[in-house]
Amino acid sequence: MDNPTPQAAPASADALRQAMHRVRLEVGKAVVGQDGAVTGLLIAVLARGHVLLEGVPGVAKTLLVRSFSRALGLDTKRIQFTPDLMPGDVSGSLIYDAKAGEFEFREGPVFTNIVLADEINRTPPKTQAALLEAMEERQVSADGVTRALPDPFLVCATQNPVEHEGTYTLPEAQLDRFLLKLVIDLPPREAEVSVLRRHADGFTPRELGGIVPVVSAEEIRAAQASATQVTVTDEVLAYVVDLARATRQSPSVQLGASPRASTALLAAAKAWAWLGGYPAITPDHVQAMLVPVWRHRIRLRPDAEIEGVSVDAVLNSVLQQTPVPL
Repeated sequence: MDNPTPQAAPASADALRQAMHRVRLEVGKAVVGQDGAVTGLLIAVLARGHVLLEGVPGVAKTLLVRSFSRALGLDTKRIQFTPDLMPGDVSGSLIYDAKAGEFEFREGPVFTNIVLADEINRTPPKTQAALLEAMEERQVSADGVTRALPDPFLVCATQNPVEHEGTYTLPEAQLDRFLLKLVIDLPPREAEVSVLRRHADGFTPRELGGIVPVVSAEEIRAAQASATQVTVTDEVLAYVVDLARATRQSPSVQLGASPRASTALLAAAKAWAWLGGYPAITPDHVQAMLVPVWRHRIRLRPDAEIEGVSVDAVLNSVLQQTPVPL
């Protein structure tokens, strides 16, 4: 009788955590001064969420996602969103096969591990909505047939500020599908000098040969499962609820955080705690993730917007005024 083939022992949580941290170092070979955004992408992967990156043109949003995808070693496809892009160009469409005499489904670029939705707010809401089912259900339905998307699956969308000409504000249903909204600011002086030095030495954003995959899809799935094991006390759960209720009672807010926003905050806090090696969520983890998880889910009153009130300022005020459990 043949002996069964020995299987490798599952990686420990510490080994998985070290592997995820190596991704940050690998991305740093191409992207300078965006450590916070790289950490946000790692949190989104661990929490099985999606990321919206907002910033003016030229702050390396696309380069950040491409470098991150390369370091993860996952299949990646880029969709350039334009005003004339159709929903079928994203999810796929039925094509008539003359030889077979029937229609066949041709998969769109959404059938991949990481979708880079570049300048998502430059296409009308009808095409933006083509991603709704994929992001929420991780599947695409066409002609009565449901097709599962690969696992892991992550949508990284970039957008220019809505004040820019030719942009469409993303609908609330679309925004709610994103776990995090990360604002990519202009880099500090030292980082900008480092960027110029790299270009002067021959670096080109179109070539990422120096970045190599440092984790596997199996390790990513194992890390996702490990992150869900982070525990949370009833006091911290109540703290999240109190924060959500505080946003609904704010005089500057028209639409506060929903229960879905609370579950998103909990998932992101779990991933952040796991990355730091904590066995349980603390209020600090909740506070650190609140703004990036909720900033795109809160709608201000028109009079507050006219007065120049920002969502981030409202959320920071909520954090200061809500009692923290001991």
